[in-house]
Amino acid sequence: MRKLIWAFAAVFVLLALSLAAALMFSVPSKPPIMASVNNPFAGVDFRSLPKLETFAARDGAQLGYRLYPGTGESVVVLIHGSSDEGTGLHVLATALQGDGASVYVPEIRGHGRSGTRGDIDTIGQLEDDLSDFVGVIRQQHKDAPPSLVGFSSGGGFVLRVLARPVETLFARFVLISPALPYGAPTLRPGTGGWVSVAVPRIVALTLLNRMGVTRFNGLGVVAFATDPAVKHLTDSYSFRLAANFGATPDYLKAFAATPKPVALLVGGADELFYSDQFAPLFEPLRRDFRVTLVPGIDHINMTLAPQAVAAVRSALSAPTKP
Repeated sequence: MRKLIWAFAAVFVLLALSLAAALMFSVPSKPPIMASVNNPFAGVDFRSLPKLETFAARDGAQLGYRLYPGTGESVVVLIHGSSDEGTGLHVLATALQGDGASVYVPEIRGHGRSGTRGDIDTIGQLEDDLSDFVGVIRQQHKDAPPSLVGFSSGGGFVLRVLARPVETLFARFVLISPALPYGAPTLRPGTGGWVSVAVPRIVALTLLNRMGVTRFNGLGVVAFATDPAVKHLTDSYSFRLAANFGATPDYLKAFAATPKPVALLVGGADELFYSDQFAPLFEPLRRDFRVTLVPGIDHINMTLAPQAVAAVRSALSAPTKP
């Protein structure tokens, strides 16, 4: 019996040391600057970029957003991708505004001037923020439930919304080149060079969270291939932001279960994701659902190129019946 106790004690000590080592020494390294993600915006005219406004979240934090006021009744909420703070969606937002939509582009907490860059307070806070933001929108648009559009990690977050009660606040969903969870067949190694991930630290933190230990969730686990000259980008994420700003593990179940219309678009030349793997993953789950592949378009240009923007506009104007 004593030997068994000692064996359990040894296993416990070994596990504790392994977790401690992962927390202390597994740090995401900064990837080399990825030109195809950082450079496309150099030719964008930002002179008409709306001023940053703020709203109060339930915890009192002032979170940023930009409004592109429309002339029609439709309302669209655009969720930016990883590291960005919404300005990268300016071309798409302007095009949708031209169609008459009122377009809202929130700065997701942990980005730009919304909260602490690269971090949030708790996993689940982003859904609360989105719910609070819809409350702000409804003050101006009482009878028009908004459409929710997400790009890249924002698309992953839209999939997360599908699995949460906040899903009921939206009329339709559009996923543009959505980032899927680790292990998904759509992910290129290292997300094509865009991210560096501290896998041992993530595994350790995941285990600790399952045991109810969350005090280390502010540790960094992801670094992005950002250009230091682009000051508005966020260089890294804590575990809690990385876990919250993306899809849930049961994202396919949530996608299949929602009664709302969902569209998924991806560029045929996407360098972060395997674009040909989205259709076999999603199409079997919903009757008559088809992934829209935009030929020749890489990742960032899904929000910039005219043919990609036209595809998003078409998805938002499709009949609302799923």
